[in-house]
Amino acid sequence: LQVAMGLPLHRIKDIRLLYQADPWGSSPIDFEHPIPEPVPHGHVIACRITAENPDEGFRPGSGTVQELNFRSSKDVWGYFSVSASGGLHEYADSQFGHCFSWGSNRDIARRNMVLALKELSIRGDFRTTVEYLITLLETDSFLDNTIDTAWLDKLIAEKVKAERPDTLLGVVCGSLCISEEAFRKRFADYQALLEKGQVMNAEMLSNVVDIELICDGVKYSLQVSRVQPTSYALVMNNSLLEVEVHRMSDGSLLLSLGGASHVTYLKEEVDKYQVVIGGRTCVFEKENDPRVLRATSPGKLIQYTVEDGNHVSANEHYAEIEVMKMVTFLYTLESGILHHEKQPGAILHPGTLVARLDLDDPTKVRQARRYTGSLPESKEGEVKVRGGTKVHQVFQSTEKAAQCIMAGFTISDDAFFSEKLAKCVRDLLDTLSDPALPLLEMQEVLSTMSGHIPATVEEAIQSSLARYMNNLTSVLCQFPSLQISNIINRHGASIQKKSAHDQFFMNTNAIMQLVQRYRNGIRGRRMAVIIELLSEYCRVEKSFQEGYEKGVQLLRAEHSEDMANVARDIFAHYYISGRNQLAIKLIDAACGSDPHSISEDLKLMLKQLASLNNYKNSKVALAAKEVLISAQQPPYELRHNQVESIFLSAMEGSGFNSEKLEQIIKSGTAIFDILPSFFYHKNRLVCLSALEVYVRRSYTAYEVTCVQHEELRNDVILIRWQFLLPLSHPNRQVAYKRASMSSLSMAKVFSLSEDLASLGKHHMSSTNLLLSCQRTGVMAAFRSFSEFESYFDDLMSLFEEDDDLTLLSPTSTGSNGDLLSAISENARGEGGGDEEDAPVIMMRAG
Repeated sequence: LQVAMGLPLHRIKDIRLLYQADPWGSSPIDFEHPIPEPVPHGHVIACRITAENPDEGFRPGSGTVQELNFRSSKDVWGYFSVSASGGLHEYADSQFGHCFSWGSNRDIARRNMVLALKELSIRGDFRTTVEYLITLLETDSFLDNTIDTAWLDKLIAEKVKAERPDTLLGVVCGSLCISEEAFRKRFADYQALLEKGQVMNAEMLSNVVDIELICDGVKYSLQVSRVQPTSYALVMNNSLLEVEVHRMSDGSLLLSLGGASHVTYLKEEVDKYQVVIGGRTCVFEKENDPRVLRATSPGKLIQYTVEDGNHVSANEHYAEIEVMKMVTFLYTLESGILHHEKQPGAILHPGTLVARLDLDDPTKVRQARRYTGSLPESKEGEVKVRGGTKVHQVFQSTEKAAQCIMAGFTISDDAFFSEKLAKCVRDLLDTLSDPALPLLEMQEVLSTMSGHIPATVEEAIQSSLARYMNNLTSVLCQFPSLQISNIINRHGASIQKKSAHDQFFMNTNAIMQLVQRYRNGIRGRRMAVIIELLSEYCRVEKSFQEGYEKGVQLLRAEHSEDMANVARDIFAHYYISGRNQLAIKLIDAACGSDPHSISEDLKLMLKQLASLNNYKNSKVALAAKEVLISAQQPPYELRHNQVESIFLSAMEGSGFNSEKLEQIIKSGTAIFDILPSFFYHKNRLVCLSALEVYVRRSYTAYEVTCVQHEELRNDVILIRWQFLLPLSHPNRQVAYKRASMSSLSMAKVFSLSEDLASLGKHHMSSTNLLLSCQRTGVMAAFRSFSEFESYFDDLMSLFEEDDDLTLLSPTSTGSNGDLLSAISENARGEGGGDEEDAPVIMMRAG
């Protein structure tokens, strides 16, 4: 400024100081041969920080500043005209900061500046030149000091851009930022409506966000689900990635991916997302309609460069706007006829509609290419390391995962969810069955209490743990819960001072809680965890037994002061499918192969689950009822022996006692789990009888009209039967209705001269109507699937022979009318007929 004012160089104070002259003098200075010659003290680089977007021709921006963090040092300092919670308006100068770096030489000054710019954190509504400056300082031209006044223009012409993060990393971070904000907004909106007394659809609490991001003409489509309050699952192209996310106080997200931690935040604009990851920006476009032209930044519309109704080409500017004392242009994406929507001088905001475009070719809209790759894979063991690899650490992480599934957190993809659920239950049960679990948990508790409890108590507990560890593989080894509890109680009883007594038990409270968990051993702890998860399921579902709306009203009345709990229970109920799967797996795991050994606590919980009558809980209620019924019935071995004795006693003597088989068919004891074992009995008659008992007991509700026992190749036995649909079945009712109408139409007196064939025709018509209610079944037992495949065509051919079975006619039996004589007669007649055509056994249908 002093030079511009016309002040000579030798009259400027700083110049005179450099040449060691009197700063306030006016004597001339010999700049060509100065005595003494000035020696520079180091090197300084200055950088201007402006609110300009380098990716869009350094277009100025404006808006608020959420964060501005710059660390000055002895070699780097800076000045800023705004601060956090401040901002820049659209009529201000774009420069708002100036940074300086000093070094003993040019390269050191450059390195100091690069480091300072990388540590500079500016988060606001506008882009800055910080990233671009870092790129400029690291170019070869700047390193070699071969730059000139045209250097920057050349880089802009070559479209040199600032370094940006990996695209897939940007996709992951951008998706997490969008979904995390969406989930928080959904719960906040739903909770606000609950507080107003409204009952809204639970779909508002959807746990899935569909996201589409476009970068460089490639579209990334993925789904994000919450699997835990701080963990998200991303699904894209049949690949899954789970990421742990924590929201920081400043609104940014801290996430761990690929063995590295990243701090990221997102800025949404009208037509794009700006994702900042560790100070580097990745820009994703939104799918835009080229027929709608909007303002991309705030400012004032100066004029249109294309008249209303005139033609405009693709990528041609159509309007001029003023942004922060600079004139910029707005461009079209496609060619067409332009129609103005605003008047010159109008104030524009981001997203303001400026003009519309009638496309020359409506089909010529650029479509982004779909990304077909997969998400980045987590490093091996990264998920386990996050929670730890020791038994008690794996247990804690899997128990938390099971609790989150029971709270409604699922994955959108069913296949991935089923796999995750199976692994979660398997790991949970394995860790609960590991005898090292209580030992490691107790050692972890003691490590946090060292120095807070008396040394004698700690030594006694460690001694008990050492004995337990030495016998860890013994089948008779039990965790010393009682011994540890007695050690603490004895020491507590010896303390006379009340304050010290209370302090001691307060310090050992965590130990006593852990001891109580294992008071019934490892098996008791395992059962307690399962019951706790099932009780959470039952607690939520009890409120919704009379429907969704009544359930919401009950919850609002119960938690009138805390609508957040109401929203969480509604969210859990909405995702009941995954919770049902977990509950059923836990029931199966708790009961195992011997339902008679379940505890009373579990039996009480199963009764509560069985009492749930809402159709959404039917699968869980059925599983609980099956276990309760099995627990009340005799053991499997006893029932098997009883059924076998009935089969064998029915065949004693010369005749066949069908009454004993009727006893099995009508028995109230469950036998479907037993009968299949008799399909392969060494006694052939037992095999035949077991097949028929199975069919008749299964089709009690149907009208079985015909049963045949036959043989396939290599003496493979089978049973074929026909049955009618129940009278309550709609098809059966229609058939009878048509048959009755047909019989009414026949209610006339036939003369002797009339052809009675017409009467038979009506009768056959009624029979055909009834045939529409008939079904055929075939059943055979094979020892392997390959054996079944070899006989498959033979089995299917039997359905083409349905006419051999007589509708509604009792099947023929042997001369004595029982199963045994039928077999004997068939054996005697095998030599005179075709073995495959003649039935082996024909039994009466009832």
